[in-house]
Amino acid sequence: MNAKVNLAEKLALVDKPFSPKIVGEVNESLVKVARIEGAFVWHSHATQDELFMVVTGRLDVEMRDRTVSLVAGEIFIVPRGVEHRTVGQPSAEVLLLQPASLVNTGAVTNHLTSRTQDQERI
Repeated sequence: MNAKVNLAEKLALVDKPFSPKIVGEVNESLVKVARIEGAFVWHSHATQDELFMVVTGRLDVEMRDRTVSLVAGEIFIVPRGVEHRTVGQPSAEVLLLQPASLVNTGAVTNHLTSRTQDQERI
């Protein structure tokens, strides 16, 4: 894809929380948008970093030893191997930059698990 992306328009297409949508690609990473409402599941990614950028709302990135609070325009990169969960306070719309092979819940499998091949491109 070599087109301009309007984040507000793409985020308007996100129909439910914790359901990331792919809006672009950068090398072997995917650019995604998602809505986070409340707490996600505790998990980690053994070999992959994960970038969160808040577009609207407030997002807490909880780690076992600290919490980083983000508002619109702020980013945080969760280093590989760090157990974390995101919490929308009460809701946040985010842009994600993740390796294409990343599973959103790491080694945890539950109703929130979303693999890249199952995610919609919008």
